[in-house]
Amino acid sequence: MIAEAVEPTNQVELTRHRFSVGEYLRIVEASLLGEDSRVELLWGEIVETSPIHVAHTSTLNQSVWLLTNILGKQVILGVQNPVQLDDKSLPQPDVAVLQFQNDFYKEQYPGSDDTLLLNEVADSSLRYDQRIRSKLYGAAGIADYWIVNLSARQIEVYREPQQDGYRTVTRYAPGESLLPLAITDVSLSASEILGMAA
Repeated sequence: MIAEAVEPTNQVELTRHRFSVGEYLRIVEASLLGEDSRVELLWGEIVETSPIHVAHTSTLNQSVWLLTNILGKQVILGVQNPVQLDDKSLPQPDVAVLQFQNDFYKEQYPGSDDTLLLNEVADSSLRYDQRIRSKLYGAAGIADYWIVNLSARQIEVYREPQQDGYRTVTRYAPGESLLPLAITDVSLSASEILGMAA
């Protein structure tokens, strides 16, 4: 009898198949993921999204209401709708502020070049939004990425995209104003975005 040490499974290289957006959409259309699945495609991997809590929903509704009233008809607001960053990533940000297009993106998902601002509302997803989404959005060249940080009651604004994320992050507290990069004549209140009385 010969006894050998067993190699730990965490040292074994697994071959993963990274899906293209087209493959992912065929999987979704075939209902292979389940009707109620909350998933998105990031770097070719199908990833489950965080559950949505009441505070998240309320803040998201407040943000959409505010952006709709301030930006009006000059942009299109996508709410938890897909944005195609490349052939391997189709995230569903909480809010995508998109360049206005007459057909409302009827023929294809909006892409990085169409995106003026991406906004995530973060409670349980904070670390994920700060580390994973910032890297994904920065690498795709999204110039303006905001995280509404519910636990810290602040808005984190990520700018100067680069391959591994963003070069700068600025945090805005209640009472301060934010200026979107692509819409220069608009000032937004951090208090209002956070759902607080100004």
